Amino acid sequence: MKVLFAASEALPFAMSGGLADVAGALPKALRKRFVGCRVVMPLYSNISDELKSKMRFITHITVPVAWRRQYCGIFEAHVDGVIYYLLDNQYYFKRDTLYGHYDDAERFAFFSRAVLEIIPHIDFVPDVIHCNDWQTAMIPVYKDQFYKDGIYANIKTLFTIHNIQYQGKYGYELMADVLGLPEDAAHLVEYENCVNLMKGAIECANRITTVSKTYSEEILSPWFSHGLDEILKLRQNKLGGIVNGIDTEIYNPETDHMIYKNFTADDLSGKAVNKAELQKQLGLPQKADVPLIGIVSRLVGHKGFDLVKHVFEDILKADVQFAILGSGEMEYETFFHEMKQKYPEKVGLRLGFVPDLAHKIYAGADIFLMPSKSEPCGLAQMVALRYGTIPIVRETGGLKDTIKDSGDGEGNGFTFATYNAHDMLEAVWRALAGYMDNDGWKTLVIRAMNCDNSWKRSAGEYLKIYKELVQ
Repeated sequence: MKVLFAASEALPFAMSGGLADVAGALPKALRKRFVGCRVVMPLYSNISDELKSKMRFITHITVPVAWRRQYCGIFEAHVDGVIYYLLDNQYYFKRDTLYGHYDDAERFAFFSRAVLEIIPHIDFVPDVIHCNDWQTAMIPVYKDQFYKDGIYANIKTLFTIHNIQYQGKYGYELMADVLGLPEDAAHLVEYENCVNLMKGAIECANRITTVSKTYSEEILSPWFSHGLDEILKLRQNKLGGIVNGIDTEIYNPETDHMIYKNFTADDLSGKAVNKAELQKQLGLPQKADVPLIGIVSRLVGHKGFDLVKHVFEDILKADVQFAILGSGEMEYETFFHEMKQKYPEKVGLRLGFVPDLAHKIYAGADIFLMPSKSEPCGLAQMVALRYGTIPIVRETGGLKDTIKDSGDGEGNGFTFATYNAHDMLEAVWRALAGYMDNDGWKTLVIRAMNCDNSWKRSAGEYLKIYKELVQ
């Protein structure tokens, strides 16, 4: 089985969000299952010199972009047992940021076409091209239109939707000047008076997955689909969901060098040390018996911070502390800054994103609050479990699939269903009450740490789909 994993970002080379985590971890997990999985991504100019030193130049080709042809250099790198192909074009990829440019549609149409064009030049003809999000959505479309014969004849395509909110929507002028589709194929990417690249992948890919089973069901409704529910319903027979995993080597309380003291489920004494040191670092009183609630997130509305803002001071009436790390919308940054000033002994805050501190919060907090309005998969709740920090989540997307309420004595966290501040508050009160039961809480922490959210399980489910595609 040979899989070419196409993504616009992948660790360790480039990252802006969760896709890079997936593209960095899933291919490694597939390799352990004896799948010949290689990754292809753009060669961005801001990739570190250390990583660039590991690349070797293979060759260069020209790639069609509508009516013209563009240079594409092919570089190869071997990292952690995975082969990466990095595609070079400085006009498109010598930018300060990965996305947000006026010509993003052209940049990633070029990349999508280039992924197919390089196949004869890399000594690797895949059985499946695994495409991810709108930046690679044109690969299944181009495959159907221009790459049907020869070495391409038996290649299948799988398209994974990581976040349906970002679809690659543009004006009709792109059709001829950028996408280069024949007139009789224009309907594949036309939708609601614009060009929609993700719609093209939904139409043309052999299979479609999302990053959790619940999310694959949610996006069939207008509330979650951002306009694509009707198209997805028509293609529902090829849609499914596989929950992401986490890299259990990076997130391992037994070996993590970023936390204050390592610990295991068999010896939780180190977790108490992490809590005390985190309280000290954030300027909070070092109180072992006061529950510490952690938040590591983008501070934006759809992450549930409108709910948090509404009842935050109600929560602070209890004997509780918060450790908050994140950045985002000014409304929430300002709010949490004001709360820090008003309640300095209860609220520890760092604005921005500091990976080192994120690990310390996962390890040192008792409870992890993640009340998202929508969450395709979510990684933070699984990382929190790994460190014995008990999640409070809303039952949506991957949060619903990975966190089960402990009310029946068998779950691994606390959940609420309705997107309502007081429903969230009730879950917080239940978690705080649970914390007061020392023996019961210890049992819950150990159960959380023993949850298997590794990529091993998810890789097995992807392998099953790959096999179904090539049968």
